[in-house]
Amino acid sequence: MTKTNPGNYFEDFQIGQVIRHATPRTIAAGDQALYTALYGTRFAVQSSDAFARDLNYAHAPIDDLLVFHVVFGKTVPDISLNAVANLGYAGCRFLAPVYPRDTLSAVSEVVGLKENSNGKTGVVYVRSTGYKSDGTEVLDYVRWVMVRKRDAGVPAPDPVIPELPKALAADALGDAVPLLDIEAWDDDLSGSPHHFEAYEVGEKIDHVDGMTVEEAEHQLATRLYQNTAKVHFNQYSEGKGRFGKRLIYGGHVISLARALSFNGLGNAFHIAAINAGRHVAPLFAGDTVFAWSEVLDTATLPGREDVGALRLRTVATKDRPCTDFPLKDSEGNYVEGVILDLDYWALIPR
Repeated sequence: MTKTNPGNYFEDFQIGQVIRHATPRTIAAGDQALYTALYGTRFAVQSSDAFARDLNYAHAPIDDLLVFHVVFGKTVPDISLNAVANLGYAGCRFLAPVYPRDTLSAVSEVVGLKENSNGKTGVVYVRSTGYKSDGTEVLDYVRWVMVRKRDAGVPAPDPVIPELPKALAADALGDAVPLLDIEAWDDDLSGSPHHFEAYEVGEKIDHVDGMTVEEAEHQLATRLYQNTAKVHFNQYSEGKGRFGKRLIYGGHVISLARALSFNGLGNAFHIAAINAGRHVAPLFAGDTVFAWSEVLDTATLPGREDVGALRLRTVATKDRPCTDFPLKDSEGNYVEGVILDLDYWALIPR
């Protein structure tokens, strides 16, 4: 009997299956520092204890996406070790702040299954929840991933595709941010003079800068998250695959786009929810990532005079600067170079 874990294949999943994932992860200040080194993120609340404390945080919280990646990484050995690609996200809520020395763990439930027409792969939908060691929920989200079958001859289960929200309501946001002393917000230190009222629905922002992805940085990042997916690590196996090389982890693209968005959204300090996200095309080492954002909606929050919410669509491209704000062509297809289409709510001071 083997003692090693080959990972689950499509036919190993069942609707309603609950998986408690291994290896709780205590987040340290060093993790935040390494995350900053990897992406160059500059949002002041997550960068400075002094800035955060003045606003009424205990101290600087861990970057929202670092929390997301760590929880995501817990799920990989059970959900996507044998993945072809991670496809998308929906209904993601950030529920409580995470600070250095907090310990995170994750549990997932299988909520959808659909075999692909080739009979060799299928799509698995899971709802994953991240917890602190005291039981506090910090994050939950649905993602769907294309997973290989072990045996193409195994009959397909009846397809079940979960009904997912197109967007989370604004009144469900803000739980992960304490009531802020907004008078203490310093625009010089935050790097932007633009607050909630400065943004209009339909406005588009070219984030200008580009960042080239290095193989070593991507490998370091996925190890930081304890993400063990073969498509990111194993050139021996992926060299025989469709692309002939490893894929950059989709979450790496999200973090790059978020870091680039500082130039134009510097005061949008907290990701409150991810409504939807799609990895449109693969990214490889050596490609240069650019990003632009569109304001889809603005909302005030019940009982909150300190912050408002911007619903943003951030689009990342590879080797294509975003001066023409590319997304889709006249037939509704993504134009060449688009790699990420992310719809999310961000909080910003009023």
